[in-house]
Amino acid sequence: MKQLKLQWMPLLTVAVLVAMFSTQPVQAEVLEKTKKVARATVRYKVVLPNAYDPAKAYPAILALGGGPQNMNTVDRILDRNFRAEAEKRGYIVVAPAAPDDQLFFEDGARIFPEFLKLILADYKIQDNKFHIAGPSNGGIAAFHVAAANPQYFLSVTAFPGYMWEPSPAKLQAISKLCVFMYVGENDEYRWHPEMRKEAQLLRSLGTVARYTEERGQPHRMETLAGANAGRLFEGFEETKKGCSK
Repeated sequence: MKQLKLQWMPLLTVAVLVAMFSTQPVQAEVLEKTKKVARATVRYKVVLPNAYDPAKAYPAILALGGGPQNMNTVDRILDRNFRAEAEKRGYIVVAPAAPDDQLFFEDGARIFPEFLKLILADYKIQDNKFHIAGPSNGGIAAFHVAAANPQYFLSVTAFPGYMWEPSPAKLQAISKLCVFMYVGENDEYRWHPEMRKEAQLLRSLGTVARYTEERGQPHRMETLAGANAGRLFEGFEETKKGCSK
């Protein structure tokens, strides 16, 4: 009898382990993908929320990196600003690298809106609209892309950033979106005047536009990163209340 018991123990152990893991929630994923858009190969990453269900519609963020907007900056903004909160709060985040090293407020913008249409075909996105957000060059690009394609967006968040080559027409184009602008009090590039002016102009158009100077912070702000990244998502959630005064 003892010998028979020992023979069955491994099978029993396997059965117990299978039962344990089958009851665990599906863990979040970060996927690296490529798409061919506008004669360019676009590399991008997608963050899926915890317990992701492909049959369910999720809010989504188009996240644009700063600096050269390459895959290294994609990794940085996901790690610093978006991944943890998106997984926890139930957001999909799509973060592309600029094609052919062409920034998204320059020739790299040619991939929109086709890239967005391809993402909408791959994932169920609430209302078929994104929040668009990014730091520095990513913030500038967020304004630029949103102004050219406002029908695909709910909000614009720049931390920091402003409209590239601003015009009344460009600001009018995003006037129905919620706009959140953050800049460090000690930002070495001194973007404060332009950001403040654009926020005031947007508010005059009836836009919910918030301008915040982060006390003691430089260009690369820690007050919106890591454990503080939830502040960005509070802005995204605020759009549910409407974006016009």
